[in-house]
Amino acid sequence: MAPDSIHSEEPVSEKFVYDAVEYPGFAYAHTHPDQLAVMALLYGLEPPPVATCRVLEIACNEGANLIPMAYAIPGAEFVGFDLAPECVARGQQRISELGLKNIRLFAADLLKVGPELGEFDYIIAHGLYAWVPEPVSDRLLALCGELLTPNGVAFVSYNALPGSYLRLMLREMMLFRTRGIADPDERIKAGVDFIAAVAETQPEGKVNRALFEEQLKRLSVKRPHVLFHDDFSAAYRPVLFSRFIEHASRHGLQYLTESELPNPNDPCFKPEFQRVIHAASTDLIAQEQMLDFARMRSYRETLLCRSHHQLKRKFPPDAFDRVLFASSVVSEAAENDSARFYTLSTGSKLRCVQAPTIAVMEKLTAAWPHTVTFNELASILAEHGLNDPGKTAMLLLQLATAQMLELHLWAPPLAKELSERPRATATSRLDARSRDYTSTLWHVQLDLTDEVGRHCLQLLDGTRDRAALLEAIKIQFPQILVEELEQSMEPNLRFVYRAGLLEA
Repeated sequence: MAPDSIHSEEPVSEKFVYDAVEYPGFAYAHTHPDQLAVMALLYGLEPPPVATCRVLEIACNEGANLIPMAYAIPGAEFVGFDLAPECVARGQQRISELGLKNIRLFAADLLKVGPELGEFDYIIAHGLYAWVPEPVSDRLLALCGELLTPNGVAFVSYNALPGSYLRLMLREMMLFRTRGIADPDERIKAGVDFIAAVAETQPEGKVNRALFEEQLKRLSVKRPHVLFHDDFSAAYRPVLFSRFIEHASRHGLQYLTESELPNPNDPCFKPEFQRVIHAASTDLIAQEQMLDFARMRSYRETLLCRSHHQLKRKFPPDAFDRVLFASSVVSEAAENDSARFYTLSTGSKLRCVQAPTIAVMEKLTAAWPHTVTFNELASILAEHGLNDPGKTAMLLLQLATAQMLELHLWAPPLAKELSERPRATATSRLDARSRDYTSTLWHVQLDLTDEVGRHCLQLLDGTRDRAALLEAIKIQFPQILVEELEQSMEPNLRFVYRAGLLEA
């Protein structure tokens, strides 16, 4: 889509860049139609049912994001296209191996596709808008405007300003340093080493050094080929949120919300700053832009819908009786019987002393990886004197904002329990043969770094009981003591179950 170069003296099209330097494909939880539907419901839309929706992913790479969705939601239809034919071919091979009939991937140019694709309830464009020339980003939003169903939702991620100004600076420095270097791996190493050298020239304790070191941390955790495409691409056009929304409005789209609720420390929850921005403007987009200045925001995952909708900016409590709730937090005793600690997926730990909240969280943690209905939680809260549905909804929304629970409108086909012959998803078993990561039925990426665990996952096809699993693992790992394998068997299986990898 955009000209790029893996040999700086010989520019090649983006089509060949992504075939020559593979961009690893991942599952992105925020792009799942269930997540998009929940956010749409919270703002007053009537989102299309997840179980039977049509989903389009623009620039789908090898389908690593779409394929697990198609596997978990057999009644829905998934379509993806990408300009790189070899990436698409890998995805098509994977679809064939899994025997999926509800997904189609094909090679195509964004500038050349249109109404022939049909309409879609959910459209995903992840990591594209800010990385392509202006005519391509314009066609991206135009296609969303053309193909989105009346109540549909489009997900568009992009690098935002003002936070991306620093990344722009470092990118220019690395591109200058690596002029004439043809090999991608050499370019990456030379570019990152140069930034590290520049950082060393900055005095200890100074702001400049801290900024460089923060960016070096970002660069160090990226997989090399991701870093190559993200930081050495020919096109990089971060944009102000307000200008992105203005662009979307030209194609009949309006701002719905972001892909997730703001975290508890967000400036939008600070009354003093709220007074400042409300005094400056009554316009929602202008206020949100001022919040981005306070956030120094560098990345957004914006949801768009059709412009004719009258959105509700205050969450309607009456919608909550349709929501399913889940929580993967870990519960543990606190210093006394009336308090509990809850460890979030981020690693942070929250202390809770309110009996109604503890009762709700204990119900959810016991049910995980499954969901609990609104009525079930409302009954628990009623036992603690909270009988108002509106207040119940607000409490649950506060817990979701605190990242203690998740909101869903769809539940995946999870195993009801850890059975005698566990069966992991075919997608995870296929991943375990060739990758060090997979995606769960909740569409969350899970690292597979343990060699024994990866092999065990491949064996979970529903035909083996514990004894047969142990025998198969012993053959593969004769160097490990049998007692050690026996002791780790049940904890490993429990982990797989709680991770959401075992299917009904």
